[in-house]
Amino acid sequence: MKSINLSLEDFNYNLPKHLIAQTPIKPRDHARLLCLGRFNGNIRHRRFDDLKDELQPGDVLVINDSKVFPARLMGRKDGSGGQVEIFLHKFIKDGRWECLVGGRVHPNLKIIFSHGLWAVLEKDQGDGTWLVFFSKSGQEFWHLLDQIGQVPLPPYIQGSGRQKLDRLRYQTVYAQDNHKGSVAAPTAGLHFTNRMLAKLRQQGVNIVPVTLHVGLGTFAAVKETDITKHQMHSEFMSISAEATKVLVAAKKQKRRIVAVGTTSCRVLESYGQEISRGRLSLGETYQGWTNIFIYPGYQFILTDALITNFHLPKSSLLMLVSAFAGQKAVMEAYRQAIQENYRFYSYGDAMFIG
Repeated sequence: MKSINLSLEDFNYNLPKHLIAQTPIKPRDHARLLCLGRFNGNIRHRRFDDLKDELQPGDVLVINDSKVFPARLMGRKDGSGGQVEIFLHKFIKDGRWECLVGGRVHPNLKIIFSHGLWAVLEKDQGDGTWLVFFSKSGQEFWHLLDQIGQVPLPPYIQGSGRQKLDRLRYQTVYAQDNHKGSVAAPTAGLHFTNRMLAKLRQQGVNIVPVTLHVGLGTFAAVKETDITKHQMHSEFMSISAEATKVLVAAKKQKRRIVAVGTTSCRVLESYGQEISRGRLSLGETYQGWTNIFIYPGYQFILTDALITNFHLPKSSLLMLVSAFAGQKAVMEAYRQAIQENYRFYSYGDAMFIG
């Protein structure tokens, strides 16, 4: 990583509140699309379903097929009945999860949920999370979650009584049931429809799934003034043998690899780092945990183009995008997006950087 002369404030901007998207665009692919030249900073304004004109036959479009699960549980303290919120973050083993817990709590506190589910707070892990044991595990636990869990929307999306809509729309159309594990959606992928994906395949675009279960690492705020000291939480990722074969062929033939979202980009670059460090050969399958933090100065290994939403100020996501296209060019694109009334954040509009 090259040295940089940027501080946290270099990734700050003021966003009018009315530009924070509260509901998704319908249909999905009618969101706006700001096209930014990665190397020249040129900006064009399009619509997401115009993406076909930005992609070329032979491009490899890398999507994150992780599925969001209803990770937010509301329970009551055993005895007092006080309300406690539990936000599932990472499965450990044997009915134990790493969780965020809201409310006044202490070790060994028992929490009662509906449908016969209960939990015990076993250990405060000192990093803002608790180790929590649940009375159900395996498929029985997942089935209960589908019944009593809530979609964990970001706090900037307001409103109640919308769980049915959000369960449908806060999910990509290509999310896989057997890759359930994200606590937040890989939002760049929310814009794709099955029809649009079919048209891209007909156009000769290769669509390749990888998996990264989105957790705290993606959305945790950067607080260090010296951003290089920020530590990411680890998130589980996997890339299949079939995916690696396509990526190898693309690199050999000098075809573009286009990451759909910062999560797909982080899978690609984590995999690329394993190769560059001699831990893997290009073409080997891989799964494991990644805490890769990409900020300006990073030299991209596999990613040639990026589709992404507009991100929060001072976030690691904005830093990744700035690493890809340059901090000045990205902040100018954000300035123009605000001027043009683009919609921001999870349910907002998109960028294509190529």
